[in-house]
Amino acid sequence: MTTPIERLRNKVTKEVLWLYILRLLEERPMYAYELKERIKEAFDFEPATVSSYVVLYKLEKDGYVTAEWQESETGKPARKYYKLTPKGEELLKEGIEFLEETLKKLKKT
Repeated sequence: MTTPIERLRNKVTKEVLWLYILRLLEERPMYAYELKERIKEAFDFEPATVSSYVVLYKLEKDGYVTAEWQESETGKPARKYYKLTPKGEELLKEGIEFLEETLKKLKKT
């Protein structure tokens, strides 16, 4: 049986996967597998591969990221790189502000 804090960590982390992705794409364009690895490094969370792709697809469909195939210079197959759009930058800002406001409400002053 999981504890309340374990459930909170699990639920919140999965629900904000899109924020992790947008935050990392703010640094530079990345391909999906690279994003998955960076999420693990930066946020200590390893999303399911399918989850990462589903979130990226939705973000692209809604105009928060764009995608572009790039040929490899080393002979490897082409990769689809994702890039943050201005609309995605705004969504990231709004998401962070929402979480900050929520934390303020939870903390004692």
